[in-house]
Amino acid sequence: HVQLVESGGGSVQAGASLRLSCAASSHTAPYCMGWFRQAPGKQREGVAAVDSDGATSVADAVKDRFTISQDNAKNTLYLQMNSLKPEDTAVYYCAADPRRWLLLTGDYEYSYWGQGTQVTVS
Repeated sequence: HVQLVESGGGSVQAGASLRLSCAASSHTAPYCMGWFRQAPGKQREGVAAVDSDGATSVADAVKDRFTISQDNAKNTLYLQMNSLKPEDTAVYYCAADPRRWLLLTGDYEYSYWGQGTQVTVS
């Protein structure tokens, strides 16, 4: 079991950058880690994921602007978000699953979730 705590959200203007962090209560290396977001009135959608080998997957909608990374020494997952747009406004969630050899992109595939952090772009 792993506990996840997101931070780094906030209110910014279009074009700004934010870096979200997800602190895990245990080593992140044994997990596939992902970022998801949910805008008001919309379904939760995948943003990016990274497996234990460092392979990444990033959604087409943000591929040129968002980067996922992790620091296993700090047990922390990051999401660097550049050139933010109003349509990026959502609650962003960090997720983890022990099937570390897989690059999971569906929210139904993840076992552990953080509480979310709000990102608002105006």
